[in-house]
Amino acid sequence: MSAVKPLEAVARDRVGKGAARAVRRQGRVPAVIYGGNQSPQSISLDANQTHHLIYGGGFLTTVFEISVGGRKIRAIPRDYQLDPVKDFPLHVDFLRVTAGQSVAVEVPVHFVNQDAAPGLKQKSGTLNIVHHTVALEVSPDAIPDAIDVDLTGKDIGDTIHVSDLVLPAGASLALDASDTVATIVPPTILGAEAEAEAAAVAEAARAESAAEATKEG
Repeated sequence: MSAVKPLEAVARDRVGKGAARAVRRQGRVPAVIYGGNQSPQSISLDANQTHHLIYGGGFLTTVFEISVGGRKIRAIPRDYQLDPVKDFPLHVDFLRVTAGQSVAVEVPVHFVNQDAAPGLKQKSGTLNIVHHTVALEVSPDAIPDAIDVDLTGKDIGDTIHVSDLVLPAGASLALDASDTVATIVPPTILGAEAEAEAAAVAEAARAESAAEATKEG
């Protein structure tokens, strides 16, 4: 489970594009905390710290205890915007979290013990991953860093379904229980698909060259 992380913030009195630009010139990132049947709270965050948090991984699944104006507010990031050219953070949206509340988060799926899977280790099969992440409805206090899938004993042809995933207590998934998360396939299947795709691309290129030669002639 992800630990609650402290985060220092400063309250903002002014909002709007001009005010946001002024905040950014001060080396800070404008943000807002909303939800919880309360009025939105406009804040600003240290730009360098926010950059490290976003690019450090797990930002959107981390609950923060935000200190602002002598108060502490528990909230989870719902969205953030980045500069399209320089990739530095422009704005962050936080959602207040309260006891008994569930939140929707996108959690990564980690496949562990691949060396203990005969289909991968001994038979050189390929792990064909359908879902690298899953959408989870879960209590903020029980958000996992990842959902681990144990591949021990898995062989060629084995399939991991959504129903095989081990979830935190009280959590639910948006996917159907029968949906496929991953399969172990023979090494020739994906190789044949790649060869067929390469052949199709080469054939299209030859056809295009022939058409251009006909036009020039």
